[in-house]
Amino acid sequence: MKVIHGLPQAPLRRPLCLAMGVFDGLHVAHQAIICTAVRMADSSGGIPAVLTFDPHPDAVLSPQGAPPLVTTTEEKLELIRSLGVRLVVVARFGSQLARMPAADFTREILARRLRARCLIVGEGWHFGAGGEGTTALLKQMAPSLGFHIAAIPPVTIGGRKVSSTRVRGLLAQGRLEVVRECLGRWYTLSGRVAAGAARGRQLGYPTANLELPPDKLLPPDGIYACWAGVRRLHPAVTSIGVRPTFGAGGAHLVEVHLLRPVRRDLVGRDLRVLFISRIRGQRRFPSAEALVRQIARDCAEAERRLGLQPPTDVLSCARRPGMSPGRGRV
Repeated sequence: MKVIHGLPQAPLRRPLCLAMGVFDGLHVAHQAIICTAVRMADSSGGIPAVLTFDPHPDAVLSPQGAPPLVTTTEEKLELIRSLGVRLVVVARFGSQLARMPAADFTREILARRLRARCLIVGEGWHFGAGGEGTTALLKQMAPSLGFHIAAIPPVTIGGRKVSSTRVRGLLAQGRLEVVRECLGRWYTLSGRVAAGAARGRQLGYPTANLELPPDKLLPPDGIYACWAGVRRLHPAVTSIGVRPTFGAGGAHLVEVHLLRPVRRDLVGRDLRVLFISRIRGQRRFPSAEALVRQIARDCAEAERRLGLQPPTDVLSCARRPGMSPGRGRV
């Protein structure tokens, strides 16, 4: 998959079947939009492509109220790759793009520079200055600009529309099973392992301390049964919180204890953590010994909940009815 960071100035050589959106979370509704682009490219000979934005537009338009990210740009790109997309354009969202009228964006960016032959968006998608751009505007302009519009209706789970806002709310409640339904995969954190104070090792339960982007969405503080690893996934227990047993006011940490020992030192390596089940909330213990006894119980409970095999959550348009991986060269 080819990735272009920033909008190209000159027109692309090949026409695109282009899915457009912020796509924070890459949840099942986003996957429906992107897989439609993949399917249409497969039947028309165009390039299956995605246009997305970085940073999240809300971080520019209302920085004080910008939501934490369900997926970082790197995570988003990896998920898009798995759907069979051949090209992603990551547009830099700044004040200039925010002020661009929707009609100008459609004419100059979508039609001329990106050569969109077909454009796929969510039914409620808004874009352009003041959010004036709608699917109605795109359909109005499409005939003169030579592209086809597909507006994908919302996807519902449990009678409610799937959205990034809903995913954030469910994760804040610790409802990991429903989050998985909305995402089509288990919620994941990915970060570089940093050297810590080795307190877990002193207690007999060494942990990998994750460094994460400050705007990445975290599950609520507590203890979780997880699968984690660099290449292969191992059963694990993850703690999110401030280590209340060792004093209040400490740094907020994400600490991962692998239930199977690994030979290599994890410091400096990128670790992926899949959150399967919340075991308990965070609490303070009267002593280190009492904490160690509870950690042993947490590990046993994680083993029970995780079972023997790691999940096989792999996103693929081929797994959605009528969808197949796109073809064509960029």
